[in-house]
Amino acid sequence: MTVESWPTRVCGTMVRMRVTPSTPTVYIVGAGGQLGTALQGRSAQAPDSVVCRPLTSADIDIADETSVAAALGDLGPDDVVVNCAAYTDVDGAESDVDGARRVNATGPAVLAAHTAAAGAWLIHVSTDYVFPGAAPASDRPDGYEPDDVSGEPATVYGATKLAGERAVLDADPRATVVRTAWVYTGGPESRDFVGTMRRLEQARETVSVVDDQLGSPTYCIDLADGLWELVAAGPRAEVAGAVLHATNAGRATWFDVAAAVFEEVGAERSRVLPTTTAEFPRPAPRPAYSVLSGRSWAAAGLTPLRDWRAALHASIAESEGSLP
Repeated sequence: MTVESWPTRVCGTMVRMRVTPSTPTVYIVGAGGQLGTALQGRSAQAPDSVVCRPLTSADIDIADETSVAAALGDLGPDDVVVNCAAYTDVDGAESDVDGARRVNATGPAVLAAHTAAAGAWLIHVSTDYVFPGAAPASDRPDGYEPDDVSGEPATVYGATKLAGERAVLDADPRATVVRTAWVYTGGPESRDFVGTMRRLEQARETVSVVDDQLGSPTYCIDLADGLWELVAAGPRAEVAGAVLHATNAGRATWFDVAAAVFEEVGAERSRVLPTTTAEFPRPAPRPAYSVLSGRSWAAAGLTPLRDWRAALHASIAESEGSLP
């Protein structure tokens, strides 16, 4: 058996490894983004027998077949591709339809064609925004299930992500789609909602936050751990060709999350004022209800993600170095 020696980034660190052709590789596509970075940071959760190869937008253009073929040229049947790449500017997508479609729909289709041809396993990350969110919470008290009819997404972002899901499963019926929602890291410098609320707590006496959008806040680290567990379990019948939902348990409005952030940093939650979506119009309409049920994740034998409030506490404590 021949052995290849080449420089590679193993979950973010440049090393030289001796890798046999049968050594499974986990390709993290979109490695420079929020989730891709978290996956690398949580690589201790990865199986011991795999090599982790991060691919940023500088390494691969997922919508270009030549670029994908070059970046995944040695893809084999034991390998896994985790696609975290996405056009996530929800408002920007409304005026950049072609850009959003290229990354969210065309790119995943190209990736899926390559994984199908190689016999590799593709895990494609998607979003709660595939649902328009117009149904009242009473119709789905436990949240949307994967087999609920999505209807027509309310945003270009949601529509292109839904198109990407369908393209992936059409091109590679063995692929797995994992939908998640309201992802944050919690660091004070992060550009996500939690990070923004932490900065606003320092800058303003009060903040007004919408209290009529209900969803599933998800700590990026918990999601990364869940994806590594999925990778380790392999493309079993329960997950191959399936759509799964992976979010922290429970539900909250953006107001709930903001108030909880203020509490976690020792500020008065009364400084967070509830308001309505109508008072804060955005180019892209947000779903009023996009809670995702975790039943499919548990049914696949995977560990349910903890409650969102406990996860938020951990995210802020970890960013401040106050957890043991």
